[in-house]
Amino acid sequence: MKNLLTTTPAHWDERLAAGQGHLLQSWNWGEFKRHFDWTPQRIQIDDAAAQILFRQLPLGLSIAYIPKGPLVDWANPDQCQRLFSAIHTAAKKQRAVFLKIEPDVWCDDASADEAQAVQTILRQANFTPADTIQPQSTILIDISGDEKSILAAMKQKTRYNIRLAGRKGVTIRYGQAEDIATFHSLAQTTASRDGFGVHAPDYYRLAYAYFAPDRCALLIAEFEGEPLAALMVFRYHEMAYYFYGASSNSHRNLMAPYLIQWEAMRWAKEHGCTRYDLWGIPNVDPDTLESEFTERHDGLWGVYRFKRGFGGQIVQSVGAYDFVYNPLLYKIYQFRRGSTAE
Repeated sequence: MKNLLTTTPAHWDERLAAGQGHLLQSWNWGEFKRHFDWTPQRIQIDDAAAQILFRQLPLGLSIAYIPKGPLVDWANPDQCQRLFSAIHTAAKKQRAVFLKIEPDVWCDDASADEAQAVQTILRQANFTPADTIQPQSTILIDISGDEKSILAAMKQKTRYNIRLAGRKGVTIRYGQAEDIATFHSLAQTTASRDGFGVHAPDYYRLAYAYFAPDRCALLIAEFEGEPLAALMVFRYHEMAYYFYGASSNSHRNLMAPYLIQWEAMRWAKEHGCTRYDLWGIPNVDPDTLESEFTERHDGLWGVYRFKRGFGGQIVQSVGAYDFVYNPLLYKIYQFRRGSTAE
């Protein structure tokens, strides 16, 4: 058994590529998160791998987090046990209060057996269901076909809005690092209008620096030189992710967000992606989504009204699970986090 606690960027990403690992488990994502109080540690045992992010707490304590991982054969209990043993050893050395994992496994029909295996393995390993950090539900769009077929799978109104934006003179350009200021300004407008949180400019600047130009594109939609919308799309192997988007309050009748989203899909397809993750919708069943989206305006309901028009499949992940090392401090942490959220 080969147990590696350190490795090289190329070797790490090669392993993730072989197992279709997630962008949030990539080497560059860990290095990017270093700038925001997280310290990555990578563990590889044979074909299994986990990038753990540690965040320091007072008194030399920490929390441990594995976003969209680990990469492991969930149908192989022995491999899971060996990997978790190494993860726990690393977490205890960092005096972690608890470990949170969010496996990159869907509960759809195609992945039902794997999802069941995840839940069984984690229950037997003394993990308990917990609140997620990443969105648990999303829409995955198949972009493996030609552009005509991708458009045909969208709702008629969305196709109309994409074409309307083009006819009315909305143009899309690919931004550079200096355009992050424009993106952030639009993000602040979006946050004020829709009640979303927004990162500091350095967050977007560094995300772009770590992944552009091959794995990230910054797109800006303009009308007569005025920025109307912007987004940052990322890709990792065959998957593309719509992580960050923003729009202004001006010329909303021109439907710029529709055209820019379509251009992001085209960019992803041109770079070899076969699926496009719209990254986050309300975490309820599809029937509830369809019956309530016209009436609900809180949380992610507004973005669902927009995203649903692009077609695709609604999917839900297995969620998050916590392993608790210090029950008392874990309860205190949860209480303080809940009080802050309120």
